[in-house]
Amino acid sequence: MSVSSGKQVSIEYTLRLEDQSVVDTNVGADPLIYVHGTQQIVPGLEKALEGMEVGESKQVEVPPEESYGIPDASAFREVRKDYVPSEAMHLGAQLQGRSQSGQVVYARVAQLKEETVIVDFNHPLAGKTLYFDVKVLNIQEAPPA
Repeated sequence: MSVSSGKQVSIEYTLRLEDQSVVDTNVGADPLIYVHGTQQIVPGLEKALEGMEVGESKQVEVPPEESYGIPDASAFREVRKDYVPSEAMHLGAQLQGRSQSGQVVYARVAQLKEETVIVDFNHPLAGKTLYFDVKVLNIQEAPPA
């Protein structure tokens, strides 16, 4: 059996950036289990896994266009400093808040100005090429939805 649409697939992976820094890994932990073809993982990785078999390993390079996209200029917002906690008043600080609809949103401090802060709501991996070391651990029929 090989990885194909509708199959439940278990994988082990390590995700690195261009500088070889590890962003995430599940090696030595529980596998990532997803249903192939249902957009549960980034499209470039899903495409690369197509046709692989249990026990097979691969190194995959996924460009931004096939993962978290190119940074969107409209996702930068300028807010008053009093809307940002004092402990987050530095470049790269991670923020969490709620949208007007109540959904949890994440952002990071991109720039500090005199009276305001530029906050970036793009995914932290937007614009980055992702490098996966991936191994298929199991493939089976997906359970009924």
